[in-house]
Amino acid sequence: MIYKNFWLFALLTFILFSGCNRKSFGMMDDSISILINRFDTVLFEWIESDDPEIVQQLINDYPSMLGLLGKSIFQTNETDSTVFFNRIKNYYSEPTLKSLYKDAITLYNTNSPVTQQIEKELSNGFRRLQALFSNLQIPAVYMHVSGLQQNLIVADSLLSFSIDKYMGVDYPIYEDFFYDYQRKSMTPERVAIDGLYAWLSTEYPYQSQENTLLDKMIYEGKIIYILTQAGTDYSFQQIISMNEKEYQWCQKYESTLWKTLIERNHLYSKEAMVISGYFQPAPSTFVSADAPGNLGQFIGYRIISRYMKQTKSSCKDLMLHNNAQEILKKSKYKP
Repeated sequence: MIYKNFWLFALLTFILFSGCNRKSFGMMDDSISILINRFDTVLFEWIESDDPEIVQQLINDYPSMLGLLGKSIFQTNETDSTVFFNRIKNYYSEPTLKSLYKDAITLYNTNSPVTQQIEKELSNGFRRLQALFSNLQIPAVYMHVSGLQQNLIVADSLLSFSIDKYMGVDYPIYEDFFYDYQRKSMTPERVAIDGLYAWLSTEYPYQSQENTLLDKMIYEGKIIYILTQAGTDYSFQQIISMNEKEYQWCQKYESTLWKTLIERNHLYSKEAMVISGYFQPAPSTFVSADAPGNLGQFIGYRIISRYMKQTKSSCKDLMLHNNAQEILKKSKYKP
């Protein structure tokens, strides 16, 4: 569940380059350094101790996180009452969830290499994004445990990761709740990528009057392309959790896939079921028995890559250009 409203982080960076397709970032603001606020560990400390002083600490130090937790998990705005905290305690005291919570805060210990790597990637990613987009807001970053619900919460100036959704492909209880194609994205390596993807998508939300498959592909292609430029050497495959075998399939059958889109009249379809089918991580069996998921992202990224090569546009101009048909035409995309 994503909530949107923004606090303006007033920080300007001069952009000393003309295009986005060259990884030249000019002046980056080294003062942007992401340190994760550990709401998750403070909340668990209270669950374990029932200490009323920690309740007051949560109310004083983490009002936004309590509010978002209330809305996203408990569907309530009353987050400073005894009833609300009793609901929290009961929810997280369920044995399986409590064990998961312990494992999560152990893996993502403040001083662990895993957490430090995430902070490093987020810091580098946000520095580069702000070098590309001078008015980009920089969020305060948190961690929480949702009970295998949402991966992320994005709200106001806040970005929070549900770390229980990133415990690793082979985490024991995942097999009981998730398919293989879902579990491959539930790793610590995905945390920073997902955060940057979500934040950029919220800063530049999807806008389309027609809302066709092409519109959605172009939008997703933009976000992925920007992250390949602004991320810490993120590849397309990393950004959408596509393994090498799946990527090779897409490359091999790219022209066939494009032809299929045209022949089935899907490219300009406005049907929700048709559109969503191209953006699911599940295998795209409606296209071919051996087709991977995320085919819409693949085609979108390929179109945008061609468009940026042809036009030498800046990243900012790319994100502000919302005419998908014109982008396709100028890309000269012909796989």
